[in-house]
Amino acid sequence: MSKPKNGRGALFAGGLTATLASTCCLGPLVLISLGVSGAWIGNLTALEPYRPIFIGAALVAMFFAWRRIFRPAQACKSGEICAIPQMRAAYKLIFWFVVVLILVAVGFPYVLPLFY
Repeated sequence: MSKPKNGRGALFAGGLTATLASTCCLGPLVLISLGVSGAWIGNLTALEPYRPIFIGAALVAMFFAWRRIFRPAQACKSGEICAIPQMRAAYKLIFWFVVVLILVAVGFPYVLPLFY
């Protein structure tokens, strides 16, 4: 029996890669703001060369999530998760939250100089 295709895996992948994409730039700022300090925070900048790869993976994952989440309800079979209106609304909300995470990951290095 095949698993229902509801976009959950693609949403998770998009959120994870958006988080990884912002680790090099946003991570140290958030950690210092929370009071966490140490010389090891500077090591997070080693992820900067991989940022475009993470952003690209996040965009690909979000494309596949969008295809699953925003398909018409008539395309869902009875009993599938995508046929339940509450679940559809929850997935859409999570989808837009992850989109905001990706936008922060993409735009943060350009906005950061405005704070200094």
